[in-house]
Amino acid sequence: MSINFSNFRKSKLFILYILSFIFAFTASIPAYINSSFIQSLTTQQAVGLIFALNAVFSLVALIYIPKLLKKFGNYKITLYLSILYFINFLGLAFFHSTFLVLFCFLISGALSTAIYFNFDIFIEHNSPDMVTGGIRGTYLTSLNLAWLFSPWLAGIIVEQFSFRMIYLIVALIMIPILFIITSSLKDFKDPDYTTFNMFETIKSISSNKNIKNIITSGFMLQFFYSWMVIYGTIYLNHYVGFDFVTSGIIFSIALIPFVVVQIPLGYLADKKLGEKELLTLGYILMGVSTAIIPLVHNRSILIWTIILFVGRTGAAIVEVMNDTYFFKQVNDKNLSIINFYRLVGSFAYVVAPLIAVILMMFMPIYGIFYILGLLMIFAIRYTLTIKDTL
Repeated sequence: MSINFSNFRKSKLFILYILSFIFAFTASIPAYINSSFIQSLTTQQAVGLIFALNAVFSLVALIYIPKLLKKFGNYKITLYLSILYFINFLGLAFFHSTFLVLFCFLISGALSTAIYFNFDIFIEHNSPDMVTGGIRGTYLTSLNLAWLFSPWLAGIIVEQFSFRMIYLIVALIMIPILFIITSSLKDFKDPDYTTFNMFETIKSISSNKNIKNIITSGFMLQFFYSWMVIYGTIYLNHYVGFDFVTSGIIFSIALIPFVVVQIPLGYLADKKLGEKELLTLGYILMGVSTAIIPLVHNRSILIWTIILFVGRTGAAIVEVMNDTYFFKQVNDKNLSIINFYRLVGSFAYVVAPLIAVILMMFMPIYGIFYILGLLMIFAIRYTLTIKDTL
């Protein structure tokens, strides 16, 4: 079947892909310097606690956003939150008070999480089940294209200017995002949202083994992201000895799988192969590559790039298979379950840093990578018990 590219460019999905790509820069450019920036204001021990509190703010945002969606609609909430996001990054760029900077950092996590949730509603509204894998793969690739270049860009900006210049640039990126939202999404027709009830939602999920296990898999993936984003960057910069430009190049190359594999794997999951096998492969790659990290004692850029590349290949596989499988089980009317899916991801960002802080009271920082590797292998028990959609 041929595709009319002219019509596709005018479609809501294409607009959402472009919007997602641009918005992803607002999270990805600061992501690999946030922990170092926070450490420069506080201490290494405090970094994990601050990131955990950041995730608590995100949890609160996800709990309350269904009520806001029901009252105001997805378009208005997305627009209002995006304006606040823009203002918040200006605060990170220009405030000199440590308290105000840290407060803006906490707020940024909540706003970003809520906006991504809004995007989920837009995307799911335009996603027929028979092509969910392809749509989700393309959506995630549009996000990850931004992540591919961001570590390298962030490294250059920090080395040439300062941490704060990162946040000013991100604020400027929000300007075209606001234009796209106001010009292209205001005609969105909201479904009849259900009110989020935590206990009823947990009860509903618990009765469905497939949804329960894929949500658990999502938690494990976000746990991995949390430790690697917070402590992987610190480890490369402060213990291995790479500068920000070098580590930025390493991370950028390591993120290539997120751009290369997710679209074909999404289509593969729709047409040829179930998600179970690919999820299991992804976790094996994540577990083995992470557990190897403490065993490497040199500063070879090639070796470190290969290790992180293999781990991110696994994460890219798990990410697209998680979303493909989950969104085949729900639709845009299942707001409570979609909310809980994202809520669990944010909860991982609360739990993971706190566990790391406790563990580092008894072991050096490299020890947590052994534990993270074992946790990823343990996650296979959840992927093996889901029922494939093919």
